[in-house]
Amino acid sequence: MDEHLDRLKNILRDLGSVLVAFSGGVDSSFLLHLAHEVLGERAKAITFVSPFVSRQELQRASRFCEERGIRHILLEMDPLASEAIRANQPDRCYHCKKQVFSQGLVEAHKMSIPYLVEGTQLSDASDHRPGHRALVELGIKSPLSEAGLSKNQVRILSKKLGLSSWNLPPMACLASRIPYGTVLDLKSLARVESAEGFLFDQGFNLVRVREHQGTARIELSPEEIARLSDMGLRDRLVAHFKSLGYVAVTLDLEGYRTGRLGELWEQETGEKLIK
Repeated sequence: MDEHLDRLKNILRDLGSVLVAFSGGVDSSFLLHLAHEVLGERAKAITFVSPFVSRQELQRASRFCEERGIRHILLEMDPLASEAIRANQPDRCYHCKKQVFSQGLVEAHKMSIPYLVEGTQLSDASDHRPGHRALVELGIKSPLSEAGLSKNQVRILSKKLGLSSWNLPPMACLASRIPYGTVLDLKSLARVESAEGFLFDQGFNLVRVREHQGTARIELSPEEIARLSDMGLRDRLVAHFKSLGYVAVTLDLEGYRTGRLGELWEQETGEKLIK
C-alpha cells in the first residue's frame, strides 16, 4: 500500500494543479486530502449541489474543507431539467455524470486549473457504472484507480492518515433509491432523504430506503437489523414514513447490498445490465 500511496502522490504532483470532484465520501475525502498535502493551494474542491445529494453529505463536505482551509466551490445543478436523467433509465448515471462533470470542467477552466479529478478506485469496476463512460469521454482523471488502489486500501490508508472519513458507510446519490424506469421528481427524492434522515438520527450507520410503488423498503447492515425489534422505535419509524406519503414500510431481511436496482430491472424486463 505504501507503494500505491507513493504512486498516487507522484501522479498528483505530475498533474500540478487539480480541481477535485468532492462528495465528502471515503474515496473523494482521501483523494482531496492527498491532493492538498501534495499541491497545497493548487488543489481545490468542487461539490455538485442538486436534489440528488442529501444535506447531510453537503454539510460533511463543507466541514472537511473548512477544517483544512481548502477552497471549496459549491456548484448548483439541476439534473431533473434533463429528460434523459429524469427518465431514470439504466444509463441515467451516464447522462448525469456527463452533465455535472462538463460543468465542472468549465469551472476548472475559469480558474486556469488543467485537470478535474475524481475518486473512482479499482473496486468500483465490479459494479454497473455507466457514468464511468462519461468520465472517459470528458477526459476526467481518476488518480486512485491509476495508482492501483482498491476501496479497502483507501479505507486503511485513510485510517492511518487520521481521516474520520475512513469508516463512512458507502454513499450513492438519492436517485439510486428509485427503480429504473420510474420517472424522477423532487417529491420522491425529498421523501427518500427525509426517510433516511430519520434512521440516521436514530443512530443507524448504513442506511438505504428504496422506494417502489408507494412502499418504502429499508435496507440496513445485518448488525443493525435487530434494533428494529424495539416496538417503540418501529412505531415512530412507521409514523414518520407514513407522514411522508408511504403506504407501506418494509424491512429487507437480507440487509444492504449493492446491485439491487439492477436485479429489479433484470427481473422486470429480462434485460441484463452491462458492467
